[in-house]
Amino acid sequence: MASPAPLPPAEVDPGARLVLAEHLLACESAVASARAVVEWLTRRHGAPAACVGPLEGAGASACLASEGLTGAQQAALARAWDAHGAPLAALRGRPGARWLPADAVEGAGMPGGFLAVPLGRAGAPAAALLVVGLPGPAVPEDVAWVASCAGPLLARQLAPDARAPRRPEPDRLLRRVINAVSDPVLLTDTGGTLLFANARAEALLVADPDSSPGRTRAVQLNQRVFRETLAQGGTTVHRREVPLVDPLEGMDLIFELVSTPVLAPDGPSVVVSVLRNLTDLGRATQALGESYRRLRATEREARSERHRLDRVLDSVADPIILTDPTGGMVMMNDPAERLFAWPHEEGSASEGPAGEAVLRRVRANDALFASFLANLLGPVNAGVSRWKSQLTLDDPATGAPVPMEAMANKVLGDGGELTGIVTVFHDRTEVLERARLLERVKEVSSELEARVQAATAELAEQNEKLRRQAIQLEQASAAKSQFLANMSHEFRTPLNAILGYTNMLLQGVSGEMTPPQRRNLTRIDSNGRHLLEVINEILDITRIEAGRMPLHLSDFGIPELLQEVMAEMDPIIARSKLAVETRLDEGLPGVWSDRQKVKQIVLNLLSNALKFTHEGGVQVLAEYQNATGTVAISVKDTGIGIDVSNQEKIFEDFQQVDSSPTRAYGGTGLGLSICRRLAEMIGGRVSLQSAPGQGSTFTLHFPRRARRT
Repeated sequence: MASPAPLPPAEVDPGARLVLAEHLLACESAVASARAVVEWLTRRHGAPAACVGPLEGAGASACLASEGLTGAQQAALARAWDAHGAPLAALRGRPGARWLPADAVEGAGMPGGFLAVPLGRAGAPAAALLVVGLPGPAVPEDVAWVASCAGPLLARQLAPDARAPRRPEPDRLLRRVINAVSDPVLLTDTGGTLLFANARAEALLVADPDSSPGRTRAVQLNQRVFRETLAQGGTTVHRREVPLVDPLEGMDLIFELVSTPVLAPDGPSVVVSVLRNLTDLGRATQALGESYRRLRATEREARSERHRLDRVLDSVADPIILTDPTGGMVMMNDPAERLFAWPHEEGSASEGPAGEAVLRRVRANDALFASFLANLLGPVNAGVSRWKSQLTLDDPATGAPVPMEAMANKVLGDGGELTGIVTVFHDRTEVLERARLLERVKEVSSELEARVQAATAELAEQNEKLRRQAIQLEQASAAKSQFLANMSHEFRTPLNAILGYTNMLLQGVSGEMTPPQRRNLTRIDSNGRHLLEVINEILDITRIEAGRMPLHLSDFGIPELLQEVMAEMDPIIARSKLAVETRLDEGLPGVWSDRQKVKQIVLNLLSNALKFTHEGGVQVLAEYQNATGTVAISVKDTGIGIDVSNQEKIFEDFQQVDSSPTRAYGGTGLGLSICRRLAEMIGGRVSLQSAPGQGSTFTLHFPRRARRT
């Protein structure tokens, strides 16, 4: 009995199931069907598999097909399928798969267990058993599908009447032969009614009742087109192209219809039609035409590229020459033609002595170029792909020498053979001129370097003089500071005695004084104290500059410090007749800093506010900024104010807003300078906000806990 062709390897896509289904339909025996199923599952899962069922002429069951099992395992499975009460025999009347452990069937153990699936018609006892070695009870989708597809087929093939040998009838054999033809073959009446069609024709012109609506419409369209084409043929053999639709893919197909009228034995005429698929031929023709069009387009593009290349080469200022493998010139751009080509333009000097001179220079250039190429084409440099050298050509028109740098590159084909040489010339006139200029620049640079060295020596001498002057200035400044400190002590000692005696006289130690005497002594006391204040400021600034101002850190409270300041300034506040108030934040913390320096800064700021304020009042504010850990003490007045241009100037030594001899306010100009320096010593700063006529606000910012430096 004939068997179908071997089953191709199983695929993962759904097309694999279609291949197996077609293979099973072509199988004429249960053994062939079982072998196809077992091979397909083994390739899909890589696990052993077997199909057990009855053999022809034998009373007992046997292994119809197996993969990965020994003969003993196959015999054990067959016995277990026939043995009454065995686990496998229990599956004959019970539908559904069952997973069994490895030792469930003696002698047929599979590693990890196996899945047993009954095969047969629905509602009838199983005709065969499918066994697949799987590690778990889950039934894979493809195993369930194979069981549903192969079960009814094996049941029909294993039936007793199906196993009797039969010889194929001639008519059936003829049908099989026609079905084997790759082209669609049809037998119709003269009206186009289908009488017989092979499988290929049925796929195009026959639709089952359960076919999808899309396939049904496609088949109806194919039938109508086929009948219309067939009706045009008449009673003779004819060939026509028929456009049909693939019912499965929906693609347009082109067929050649060859129809032949035949007289049937019973008398009526029928038509035999053969459809030859011309789709691939048409596509090939279309592709050939498209290739021809592309070839023409490529040719046009190549010509366009050649013209573009010519234009590009002509636009390059350097001469370019393309030669063949023997050194013959194939193509050159315009700059190269001016050096290596004989001028053929109309009106050129090509005759007479001038023409002979031009021709002689062109030939000399050609000879020099040929000698240059010989270096690259010779056997010595056969493996060299690039050659560079310097040539001196002659300008054919003027005869002037033209220094050139020539670089030749070999052009190799796909097989490595030499197809040409591209030579590019670069005019070295500018390079040589630049080299000459560079030499001149180097000379000038040397001269300039000598001058710079001389100037540097002179500058070093001047710097030495300046250094000596700076040392002298430092010595003079130190002497000045020492002089001021000494003189301050010398002034302060007799001045303190004068102030002491004046105070004693004012207190009546020497007796009562007349009002004029008291008035004069009061003026002496006031001026003496002012002079003492000036001397103290000069002494402070000299001590700070000399670095001899000590820093005494201690814990103190801001409220107590401000009370002392207000008490000391009370006589001045009384004379000024201004309203002075103090505002403190609640919960103002204690401070670790130099108490005397903070007090001196606040005294100085408050004294300035009282001196430059004629109306209004003065406010002393204190607050603690928790985010930065700093304390801010502000002195705000409603005095004359300070212009922005002078706000930095007043913090310099001996500087005031009005420094003229006729200024309205006295003072040395050292108060704010001392305040700023003392603030820097405790790690703080003094800021100013002011505008002319709107008063001023001086603020001392310093850290709550100072660091000793």
